Amino acid sequence: MQLRWGLRTITGDYRDNNEDRGLADERGRFFIICDGMGGQAAGEKASEMTVKLVADYLEKHLDFERAGSEKVRQTVDEAVRNANGEIMALGEVDPLMCKMGTTIVFLLNVTGKIFVGGVGDSPAFRVAGGKIEKLTKDHSLTQALVDAGTITVDEARTHRFKNVLWRYIGTKEGGTGTEPKEFPVAKGDRFLLCSDGAVDGLSLDQLKSVLEKAGDPQTAADAVVEAARTAGSQDNITSLVVFVG
Repeated sequence: MQLRWGLRTITGDYRDNNEDRGLADERGRFFIICDGMGGQAAGEKASEMTVKLVADYLEKHLDFERAGSEKVRQTVDEAVRNANGEIMALGEVDPLMCKMGTTIVFLLNVTGKIFVGGVGDSPAFRVAGGKIEKLTKDHSLTQALVDAGTITVDEARTHRFKNVLWRYIGTKEGGTGTEPKEFPVAKGDRFLLCSDGAVDGLSLDQLKSVLEKAGDPQTAADAVVEAARTAGSQDNITSLVVFVG
């Protein structure tokens, strides 16, 4: 399976620093986006550390040519659990890093199979067959309220707790699993991993249109960022687009 990809990240118009980090493995085996949080430079440190720690762990412990589905799920969960422990430990010994944390969303390409999962509210999407589908589930208070039937999906988009997470890297709950799922793929499928700033103000239909119009993944990644910026995103904006075939 041949993959092509593009990555773009910007600080945005309303922030002083960029706490997002993204990584596309040069061999097309794994793709990671992290969106950090915390005072001073703590968010940047958390996202930067998590990207590197998870990537290094996958390099050392996952056979991308032979691993079965269960091994993939086990290894990526271990990679994130390891990073979560490191983030929590640094937060305890360095006052400047206290309460730092980050989200993570990833796509793995193992033996021609695609796995997607994450922790927090950085989403992943797939455009296939003329439709767009969100592949991840947010670990946010608003999503919990939606699941409980207390509010609707439309209400969640503007709810005052929409950016409050109950689970992310840097907390005890952050190491309890990434819910990785295997997705069938076909030539022409397009995947988007992003920070939540990339979908701030954009509807699914708008996102689908942007991803479908682009002729190559870097153009698509750039277009997602610019569309979010034009829509008035209040956050850092990071977009990683993967084309299949």
